[in-house]
Amino acid sequence: MVNHAEWAEIRRGLRFGQRLRGTVTAVPRPGAIGVFVDVGLPVGGFVDVLLLPLDAERWPREGDEVEFEVWWADERPQLRLKPADPRLLSEDFPRRQAEHRPHWPEPGTVEQALRAESEATGPVRTHAAAEEDRFAGRGPGPGPDDRT
Repeated sequence: MVNHAEWAEIRRGLRFGQRLRGTVTAVPRPGAIGVFVDVGLPVGGFVDVLLLPLDAERWPREGDEVEFEVWWADERPQLRLKPADPRLLSEDFPRRQAEHRPHWPEPGTVEQALRAESEATGPVRTHAAAEEDRFAGRGPGPGPDDRT
């Protein structure tokens, strides 16, 4: 586990869309949670279920080496990833990207993008908190039945 300062330093070197090769380390509940990935950094990587195909048979399996892209990173010491291979992406990924991340990949480093967003909108909320609000119907974006 890294401390806040170490995580901030790691984030300074990351860019949204940056490709990283990683090994899938766990698929705890195929079709329900997502996959955990080791990309060789001192923090873990995670691919959310919403970015993966509906059919869990198409998900990468534990031990698979796959190329990923940096999708999100905030103050939590975990790197959110998306598969670089379109066959491993959710069928509705283009729509989700257009709605929620239309300018992705944002230019500059992750740290610069977070700082710019904070200056424009106030303190940056965690990606997980924003997702919880969206799926509970408290904020913009898809609702709880959006994956069907």
